[in-house]
Amino acid sequence: MAIKIYTKTGDSGTTSLIGGTKVPKSHLRIESYGTVDELNSYIGLANDLISHEHTNNMLKEIQDRLFTVGSSLACDPDKEPMMKIPDLKESDVSLLESEIDKMNEVLPPMKSFILPGGHQAVSTLHVCRCVCRRSERICVLLDQQNIFVDALVIKYLNRLSDYLFVLSRYIGHQLQVAEIPWKARISG
Repeated sequence: MAIKIYTKTGDSGTTSLIGGTKVPKSHLRIESYGTVDELNSYIGLANDLISHEHTNNMLKEIQDRLFTVGSSLACDPDKEPMMKIPDLKESDVSLLESEIDKMNEVLPPMKSFILPGGHQAVSTLHVCRCVCRRSERICVLLDQQNIFVDALVIKYLNRLSDYLFVLSRYIGHQLQVAEIPWKARISG
């Protein structure tokens, strides 16, 4: 028997966190994991545009970690210790750093800011980077408003945005797409 996708419980503008706590759909916690979900979707799109097995596997791994991040953000922090929510690990951050270092070994040094573009995969990775930065900003705001967010979530999102930027350059390099340097207009 198929389960219904609609429950009608959110029709009043509220939703439940993992653990059952009801909050308005406008709550910053809902915004945080909704934005992580948006990021995950864009990473799926980027992965569909890339034909590089190692990168495809990394992006799938990242999508899995983003479900972990989303679970953490969607959980009532007072009830989380009693639940079996998957944990993010410091090794998840280390993996991103290692991948960044490997890609940077083959990339030419940056001599200017780079405009997103040149290929759909490159542009999509830049969109991913921007959504990731927004996710990070929302999580920082949660923390600043004393709404619990695991510090490792913020660290992971910060490193992930760096990874996505370097990956956009790396994929462009592999596709032999020239980077588009930003040339500031000088008033005169």
